[in-house]
Amino acid sequence: MAVLNDHARAQDVVQDVFLRLWRRPDAFDGRRGALGPYLRLMARSRALDLWRETEARRRVSDRLSLTIDRAGAGSDARLAPVWHDLRAALRTLPDGQREAVVLTYWAGLTAEEVARHADVPLGTAKSRVRLGVRRLRAAYAGDDVAAA
Repeated sequence: MAVLNDHARAQDVVQDVFLRLWRRPDAFDGRRGALGPYLRLMARSRALDLWRETEARRRVSDRLSLTIDRAGAGSDARLAPVWHDLRAALRTLPDGQREAVVLTYWAGLTAEEVARHADVPLGTAKSRVRLGVRRLRAAYAGDDVAAA
């Protein structure tokens, strides 16, 4: 709890630690120390891993937000409403799709580079781009219908 500051995630860590011990009881060697400190060390290590993953996701999300906010900056003033709408639509996409679309269209990365960056299979990266673009098109199609 001290590492994660989130009751639900701390409970998940405790459950994970006990499951690991249950599945591999031979991993604990009583000659090296008592069970309590062993379990606390495992829990702390797992909690730190989760905290690092969360921080990494937050940093990626922050960078994407900056990229989205900068998209269209300095472009023709007549296009400002379009860029505003596009940024708003991008923010509605799930994180993986938003990241894939932004990296593909604004950072100019290939699907293979997006897959490596996100540490996902190539097919997943391609699907995220395709689904993200499809959602953006649907959002704009909805706007056209509403405006008509």
